[in-house]
Amino acid sequence: MIGKFLILFKRLFKANDVKGKISPEIFLSIKKLQDKIDIKFTSYNYYVKALTHRSYLEINHELSKSNERLEFLGDSVLNMIVAKYLFFTFNNSDEGFLTKSRSACVNRDRLAAAARNLGLQDYVLYNQKYLRGSEDGFSTILADTLEALIGAIYLDHGIPKVEKFVIDFVIQPFEEDEAFLSDHNYKGKLLEYTHAKKLATPKYILVSSEGPSHKKEFVVNVVVGDEIIGIGYGKNKKSAEQNASKDALQKLGIVDF
Repeated sequence: MIGKFLILFKRLFKANDVKGKISPEIFLSIKKLQDKIDIKFTSYNYYVKALTHRSYLEINHELSKSNERLEFLGDSVLNMIVAKYLFFTFNNSDEGFLTKSRSACVNRDRLAAAARNLGLQDYVLYNQKYLRGSEDGFSTILADTLEALIGAIYLDHGIPKVEKFVIDFVIQPFEEDEAFLSDHNYKGKLLEYTHAKKLATPKYILVSSEGPSHKKEFVVNVVVGDEIIGIGYGKNKKSAEQNASKDALQKLGIVDF
């Protein structure tokens, strides 16, 4: 079914949507983006369209289509991938948490931040007069461009490549800053439990921090009194502490989270 869906959209997004030749400057920019995200582009026209804001068509008549249609497609693909990731990662969470987390992950501000981390501001094609110095307007352009790029990767390579891209550049950076834990403050729940039971305040002990600087794994024990009641792993110390608290709560039989 997914294969038929992909074939249909490839037919809708024809190569001749980009009229004329791609300028050397644009081609070089596309090549740099290809290297940056480590995906070999097979249809450059998809990516030219993905990076083209409609305002750019006013100053470059080589191009005939903006990224709006790819943005529409990319939005749907992004939501599906994020929903799948949350569904399998947070397998004890209810529908309310999953919905709120997905919305937080794909909102405009989050997508604009992900686009900036990716450096899309160096590649997007737009007319500066359109913005009139509006930083808020540029954030919208970046968020839309990221969705269009997701649509382009999907059309060019299918689900496996675009899923990896979304996880690497949208979901995991978001997860590392603990945004997914906004409704799951396990440390707070564990503190409430220990206070209610008149136990010692939980302490968090860093056991190890191993791996290269860009991919460290932290291991933390949570201790109450002299007893280790939970262990957690994470990409930073804070997430490891949250996971240690979650482990402790599960072992204590507190599962209403």
